[in-house]
Amino acid sequence: MRRKNVNYSKYGYIFTFPFVLAFLIFSLYPILYTAVIGFTDMKGIIPKPIHILDNPFQNFKDLLFDNPSFRKSLINTGLLWITNFVPQMLLALLLTAWFTNKRLNIKGQGLFKVLLYMPNIITASTIAVLFSTLFAYPMGPVNSLFQMLGWTDAPVFFLQDKTTARGIVAFIQFWMWYGNTMIVLIAGVMGINPALFESASIDGANGFQTFFRITLPSLRTILLFTLITSMVGGLTMFDIPQLFLAGGPDDSTLTTSMFIYGQAFKGSYMYNRAAAASMIMFLISAILAGILFYVMRDRDASRLKKIQKQKNRKAAIAAREGGVTHGK
Repeated sequence: MRRKNVNYSKYGYIFTFPFVLAFLIFSLYPILYTAVIGFTDMKGIIPKPIHILDNPFQNFKDLLFDNPSFRKSLINTGLLWITNFVPQMLLALLLTAWFTNKRLNIKGQGLFKVLLYMPNIITASTIAVLFSTLFAYPMGPVNSLFQMLGWTDAPVFFLQDKTTARGIVAFIQFWMWYGNTMIVLIAGVMGINPALFESASIDGANGFQTFFRITLPSLRTILLFTLITSMVGGLTMFDIPQLFLAGGPDDSTLTTSMFIYGQAFKGSYMYNRAAAASMIMFLISAILAGILFYVMRDRDASRLKKIQKQKNRKAAIAAREGGVTHGK
């Protein structure tokens, strides 16, 4: 039995304190420190006095207008994300519709889900070695298969072609993450009220209508979560491009995270430039996230809120006018 006059709320603060402390030390402080470094002349492996630049935005200006490598990394990052995310979402939605369709009643769903999710639990280094071996020149399995089928007369150096290299990296990202996206979407579908599907079935809706009129609208929040996490993951893509091709060939798979790492920890140790690039990516992420939140907002709820505000405003005006009349 709960005792009287006992304040249990303090235990909540006690339990959350370790997380808050860790967040302040290992997340918030580095972010703020990075933001400050972006406006300074901090560089070099030997510690030197740090000064704010005469033009505080000089590092940002140099990156955006005078640094072709950074602009190229931005383009590469966008291309790699879009070319892996679009098919990833389409396939994940297709598999979600397939596995959650009661009419199909697919047998062995658990096994299929495990197999489809499995690439996500394989380490990036293992996958990089696997695909390096598959597309090896001149005796890799893919080259051997192509020559056996007569598709090529001589071995092809796949990893030296820019377009092919980008395509392989995008495919790896797609292959690694579509299973994870599928699991998240299936979990979202399982949270939808079954009565909605039963009502649709009684009303004669087919599978196509049910999916697009009930399932997708009900998954708005889950889709927003998937879009945001995928966007952040895509903009911070590092492990596969770095381990697989180290940004090559000719920087065709160089991502912004790799550029930042190279600026900060290789060569001249341009910490100020790396920090400025990090802040640019932070702003890009924030803007894109804001756009996604706006596009994926619940329009019906927003409309109802506006109507309610108008009613409240009219009621307040009417009450004010009534009070004035009564006073007279």
